[in-house]
Amino acid sequence: MNFSMLRVPKLTLAAICLLLVLTFGVAPTVKAESTFLPEASTVGSSTISKVIAQVTPSVVAIIGKPVASDSESASNRYDLAHGTGIVVRSDGVIMTNAHVVKNMKNLIAVTSGGKSYSAKVTHYDEESDLALIKVEATDLPVATFASASNIHVGDSVIAIGTPISFALRNSVTIGIVSGMDRSVNTRYQLIQTDAAINPGNSGGPLVNLNGEVIGINTLKYTDIGVDSLGFAIPADTATYVLNQFLTYGKVKRPYLGVEFEESWEAVVGLPTRQPLSISYVLPDSPAAKAGLKEGDFLLSIDDKSIDTLVGLNEVLKRYLPGQTIKLTSKSGGISETHELVLGEEEASVNWKIAEDGTYIDSDEGKTQIGDSQNGWSMKYPTGLVTYNDFSGEDSIMFGDANEEFLITVSVEQQQSQDLSPSGLLRNLTSSGQFGTVFERKYVEDAAYPYAKLVGKLQDGSYYQARAFLRKDTIYYVTLYIENSDISSNKSKLGSYLELLGSFKPDFNGLDPSLKDIASSQETKIVSSDYGFSFEIPSAWSEVSWAGGLEYANADSSKSVSVTVTSAASGDTLAAWAKRQEKLFSATFAAGFSQISGLVNIKLADVAAIENTYTYTMGDKWWVDHDIYFIKDKYKYHVILSYPKETDAKEATELTQGITNSIRTDKNLINPSLGFIQDEEDLTDPNRTTTYTNNKYKYLLKVPELWENELSGPKNDTKIAAFTFLGGSLQVEARSGLKYADVLKTEENEQKKSKSADADYKYTSTEKLIFGVKGRVFQASGNAKNIPYKLTEYVFTKNNITYLVKLRINDAVSTPENLKLLEKTFQSLKLIN
Repeated sequence: MNFSMLRVPKLTLAAICLLLVLTFGVAPTVKAESTFLPEASTVGSSTISKVIAQVTPSVVAIIGKPVASDSESASNRYDLAHGTGIVVRSDGVIMTNAHVVKNMKNLIAVTSGGKSYSAKVTHYDEESDLALIKVEATDLPVATFASASNIHVGDSVIAIGTPISFALRNSVTIGIVSGMDRSVNTRYQLIQTDAAINPGNSGGPLVNLNGEVIGINTLKYTDIGVDSLGFAIPADTATYVLNQFLTYGKVKRPYLGVEFEESWEAVVGLPTRQPLSISYVLPDSPAAKAGLKEGDFLLSIDDKSIDTLVGLNEVLKRYLPGQTIKLTSKSGGISETHELVLGEEEASVNWKIAEDGTYIDSDEGKTQIGDSQNGWSMKYPTGLVTYNDFSGEDSIMFGDANEEFLITVSVEQQQSQDLSPSGLLRNLTSSGQFGTVFERKYVEDAAYPYAKLVGKLQDGSYYQARAFLRKDTIYYVTLYIENSDISSNKSKLGSYLELLGSFKPDFNGLDPSLKDIASSQETKIVSSDYGFSFEIPSAWSEVSWAGGLEYANADSSKSVSVTVTSAASGDTLAAWAKRQEKLFSATFAAGFSQISGLVNIKLADVAAIENTYTYTMGDKWWVDHDIYFIKDKYKYHVILSYPKETDAKEATELTQGITNSIRTDKNLINPSLGFIQDEEDLTDPNRTTTYTNNKYKYLLKVPELWENELSGPKNDTKIAAFTFLGGSLQVEARSGLKYADVLKTEENEQKKSKSADADYKYTSTEKLIFGVKGRVFQASGNAKNIPYKLTEYVFTKNNITYLVKLRINDAVSTPENLKLLEKTFQSLKLIN
C-alpha cells in the first residue's frame, strides 16, 4: 500500500506504454480522461461543462526538469516531470503543490489556451505541501476559493489536472466529497474524494458546481483492491498559506517547543477524548518557560479541546508567533492553566530560490557534445542521453531516448606517443571482448587516423570500435546496437555510423554550439538516518573503521565526523557547548592548546554554537572546528579536523563550505531512531573499577574511562597497562627474581634511554613504597618531539618484584590528570 504524491517523474508517454507492454504484454490505448457522473448524481452535463469552462482558464499545467533525477542520466533531455497549478493572482501568481516543484528547475507553465510562460518558484512550504510560482503575465483569470462552511460530504466535485502525460493537460474527472477532516500522515486535515486523481494532477483544483475551488489535489492512496481514494488540501488551508506567503514571504508558524504523543485510540482512528501527552519539552522553549513538563497532558488552547496532533495544528493556524495563549494542561491529576507566548517554528527544510535559467531544455542550441578535460567532441543529435551511472572521469556512455544504440568513449592518458598503426590496432583489439570480427584495419584519415574493428558480440549485438592516438592519449570509441533489425536497416545503421564518425579527439572551447560534459563537481552531499545532511569534498570517502559518521580525505589528514545523541530533558545548547569547552580545558595543559571561544551562529535551519580548539602533543598542531546544535530532541556534534599548517584560505573554504551546507530534515529521520544515551551525561571522571590480579597478588582501582591493555589473561597477566589520552599507568610483576637483579636491569634501561635521547634526564632515589624499601626513577624525555614525564616505582613483596610506571605527556599534564594518575597509583593494594 502506498500514498502517492502526484507529480509525474518522467514525461515520455511512449515509455509508459512500453512499460505496460512489458508488464502486461499488451499496449494500452491512451486517451484523455472523460468526464463521468456518479450513478446517483442528478447533475446535468450542461452544468458540468459550464463549470469546466468557468474554471479551466485559471488552471495551468507545469513542466520542468528534475534537479536530482533518479533516472540513469541527469542529462536526459526527456527526463522531465510535471504537475498542475491554479492562478491565485492575475499578475501571474500560481499556487501548486510543494512536491511538484521541489528539486525542479527550468519551469514552464502552460495555460489552458496553450500559452507558455517561463516560471520561477517564489514561495515554498513543505509542511503544507504548497508553493507559489510566478510568471510574467497580466490579466490572468483567477480561481475563486470556497468557504469552508460550504463544503459537505456528498457534494459533487470536479478535478482538473495533467494526469500521466503533459499531452493530457486540462483533463477532467468527476466525483463527490467522500469525507472531511481526514488525517493521512499530514500536518493538516484533508478532503477525501472519489474523483479520479492520477499522477500529474497534483496542484490542480478540486472544484464544486459553483466553480469554486474547495481543495488542491495532492495525493492518492494506491493498493490492490483500492479504488477512488484521493485527497485534497482544503481551501481554508490553501488560503491560510497563501495569505502568509503574500504577507510575510513564508508561513510563520507558532511554536510551543513540545513533542506530543497521541493516545492509542487516536493513532488507530477511534473516537477519543484522551488528551495529548507531553513526551519531551525542549530547553528554553515557550513551553519550558511556561512550566510545562514531560508527562503532562494538553487539554486545551484558549478553551478549544485538543486530542490529536492534526487537531492541534489546525488550532494553531489561528495564531501568529509572539501572540499569547492560555494553555490548559493536567499534571499529576491537577488541571493547570499557563500563559504562553508563542515562539516561531523554524522551517524543517531550508529552501531558497534557484537561478534556473529560462529554458526547459538547457541544451537548446547545442549541436555538439564533448569533454574539455579529456579533449574530444562529437555530434549531439536530438534524443542523445548520457548514462552517468556507467561513466567516470575518463569514460562516458551515451544512448538514445529509444534505447536503439549505445556509444562508449574511454580515454587512456600517458601512453606512448610513437605507437605504430599496428600497435594501436593491437591496443584496440585487446581493449575489450569483441567476439566475431568482420573487419579490422587502420584507417588513414587525413584529419584523425584511427584503428577500426567491426563485428558481432557473443549476444549477437553489432559493434564498431575505433581507437585514436593524439599525442600521449588514446581515445576508444565504440558503437553498440543490440537489435539486429536496426543493425540490418541500412538507413538507421548509416545514421548511427555517421554519429560515430563525427567523433574527433579535439575540443574547441570557443564553439558556442559545443556542450561541455567535463565533470566540475567539487562536492557531494552525504546524508544519514539521523535527519541531516551536509556537503563534503567529492574526493573524500567514508572512514569505515570509525564506527560512526566520519569522512576523510585520502591520507586522513582532513576529516569531518558527526556524533548524534539524545538531549536530556532540561538541557540547553549553551550549557552543553560550555561543558564541552570545559572538558577540553581539563584535557590539555597550558601552552599545548588554544580555545577560540563559544560563538552563536545560525545554520541554514537551526541555531548553533561553534568553537575552535587547537592542540598538540608537542609534535604537530591540529585544529578541531566544532559545531553544536540541538534539533528535534537530538544533539548533533560536528567536528571538522585538519592540520594547523593547512593554508588559511583552504581551511576557511573547507570550514565554511561544510558549515553552510548543513541541513536538517525530520523527514529523513529513520523511524526506528529512538533514545541515544549521551555517555558524557552519565560519566563521572572519578568513578573507578577494580582490577584484581590473583596470580601476582595485587588489586588496583582504575578510572572507568581508561582503556585496558593486558598482556595475558585478565586476572593473571604479567603486564597490565591502563591508558588515557597522552598517559598511562603500567604494572609489571616479576616472580622468582632477586630485587637487586631487577633493579640493576632497570638502571641499565635508564642509561640506554639517556644515550638514545639527548633530552632524556633521570634521577634515582631510595624510598619506602607500600611499607617496603624500594627505588623511584623519575625521568623526562622527548619521544618523536613529544615531551613526557615518567615515574617508575620498583619494589619487592612476597617474592614478587613490581615495576609500576606512570607516564604522562607534557601536553596533558593538567592538574586534573596528574591528580588522577597519582590517585590511581595510591589505590594499588598488595594481597597477602
